[in-house]
Amino acid sequence: MRALLLFALCLAVLPLRAAEEYDVVVYGGTPGGLSAAIAAAREGASVVVIEPTKWIGGMVTGGLASTDVGNEKVIGGIAREFFTRAAESKAGTPLWKAEPQVNMATFQKMVAEAKVRVVAGHHLKGISRDGTRIDTLLADNGVRYVGKVFIDATYEGDLMARAGVSYIVGRESNTAYDEPLAGFQPAPLRPRTVEQMALDSPSIGGPNGALNYVHGTPAKIPSLDIAGLALPGVGGEWAEVGAGDARTQAYNFRVIVTRDPANRVPFPKPAHYDADRYELLGRLIDAFPGIRFSKLVYLGPIAGDKFDANAIGLVTGTDHVGANYAYPDGDEKTRARIWQDHVEYVQGFFWFLANDPRVPAQLRAQAREWGLAKDEFADNKNWPYALYVREARRMIGEYVMRQNDCTTQLTKPDSIGMGSFIMDSHAVQRLVDRDGSVIDEGNFDMPVRPYHIPYRSLVPQKGQCDNLLVPVCVSASHVAYGTLRMEPQYMIMGQACGVAAVQALRSGRTVQEIDVAALQAKLREQKQVLELALPPGAVAVKDLPGVVVDDAAAVFTGEWTASSSSGGVDGFYRHDGNEAKGAKTARFDVKVPKSGKYEVRLAYATAPNRATNVPVKLQHADGAQTFTVNQKRVPDLDKAFISLGVFRFTTEQGAAVTITTENTDGYVVADAVQLLPVE
Repeated sequence: MRALLLFALCLAVLPLRAAEEYDVVVYGGTPGGLSAAIAAAREGASVVVIEPTKWIGGMVTGGLASTDVGNEKVIGGIAREFFTRAAESKAGTPLWKAEPQVNMATFQKMVAEAKVRVVAGHHLKGISRDGTRIDTLLADNGVRYVGKVFIDATYEGDLMARAGVSYIVGRESNTAYDEPLAGFQPAPLRPRTVEQMALDSPSIGGPNGALNYVHGTPAKIPSLDIAGLALPGVGGEWAEVGAGDARTQAYNFRVIVTRDPANRVPFPKPAHYDADRYELLGRLIDAFPGIRFSKLVYLGPIAGDKFDANAIGLVTGTDHVGANYAYPDGDEKTRARIWQDHVEYVQGFFWFLANDPRVPAQLRAQAREWGLAKDEFADNKNWPYALYVREARRMIGEYVMRQNDCTTQLTKPDSIGMGSFIMDSHAVQRLVDRDGSVIDEGNFDMPVRPYHIPYRSLVPQKGQCDNLLVPVCVSASHVAYGTLRMEPQYMIMGQACGVAAVQALRSGRTVQEIDVAALQAKLREQKQVLELALPPGAVAVKDLPGVVVDDAAAVFTGEWTASSSSGGVDGFYRHDGNEAKGAKTARFDVKVPKSGKYEVRLAYATAPNRATNVPVKLQHADGAQTFTVNQKRVPDLDKAFISLGVFRFTTEQGAAVTITTENTDGYVVADAVQLLPVE
């Protein structure tokens, strides 16, 4: 009734034009929405895409050109086709690194080939429903778009929210879904010197940037002004670790920059420039004399001698922390204000570095070597089309993906695609620490294993809306959304939604009740990747007898690197990087189903650079014992394990196996522990 009333009010305000009827109506011309539209059209459906902005393609055409990929093998179907076609359309373009203008041309061509109608520059104004089904979407051009199945592919989830589907904005507590990373999470102090930063992976050409994804404060930087007030950009509230709230991780613009003088436009000065907004940046520069421009901005190389400039984990950067909380549920006026504030903040960031006398002359000179790419976004003053809305609303659908779905419980019977990028959240707040220094809050990054994305996470709960699919604001916790929110995954989920929409309308079933096996078969025909084979030399946990704890469930201290280059249990393991010896440990806690004797086996992926003297401590019912393991030795049990012996364990006190790195003479590997009952 409320939805019908809203629709009726819109009818009274907007001049109505003739209705247009389609099989599938997609709201949101993001990569996920375009993939859904192309998939549905290729199945013979009539499709319209309604995009609120003037430009299709979302972040992929709007600034995010250095694509976050993870494991390339999980990307197939329309996503793989798109990125391949974009790379092949211009000589010298690496896969996943095409220029925004090339991405735009590629999307336009694919949409035209599929005969998808696109209506850009028009917002949703209302909907009408027939019971639990949407039947009409009213846009601000006065046109009523009548559809059989609807897809909300916006970054904000506006159609989903208007349809009365359950959703959440912000962060769950760590108890809501038993997620250690959830809720309030102050970032640690990780002191760095400018010399150490110079040795970090260079942001130009590096896989993650200098300190990108290395969250934590690099130095004690004062956060208060002379009056004792917090600096601009610093504020927020302390809470109990793990507490949930309605705050959202930071947004920014992915700015395309170049050093090519023939294609370089100087960084623009925003209309309302205020140098005080960047006092924290100035203090960071003071703390690291000689710091380079390339250590303050992540510079991801793309084709055309250009770079995708992004935030970097250094307390302050292009992320406008704390300025977006009202955006997800905001009206058009609120969002426009926040959007413009982000434009001015990010433009001011670059202007400050290139021009402000507060910045050392050498750093200013470096910054002025860079500028906006003149041949990108020519109809928008060379500024990116899209605000990087990393996260807004998230549906609470038939199944909510959570942290363990991406680390330990990886397989799903209704898989429609896969993800593999790290679980990553940018800062949510910037706080005054107890000693008056600044501290980031809300950052995390955690390796994942390639995991299945369940169809159930793309549909509302039964009875809420029977003909709506959601491939972008999917049903996931804040933590799990940190890995799902990559554009290739949006495209993977979009393709699944497009095919599912056609199956629903042809079968007369609700989107919750379609034949998922038939959907999976069709997606496989379309080269979508629903599961991955293990790499050579790897052994699957599910094929092993006894009780097995893989490294995904281990507890690590210090920074360990995830790898899959040498097989291992389930194809992945961690290594210590042959660094910080003695400061890193890996602990495997194993519960036994019944008390008795068990053989204890240790798995590691061997290689010539492994340590020969790895300390391994085993705690059992009768005490503790320490072993020295030569990880150059080839494991002889199930291609992965060696035996540590037979010991007694109880259900109250299982096994605890701890690998340490003290005085080791090579790379130390932590992979898995297995307990086999001994009669």
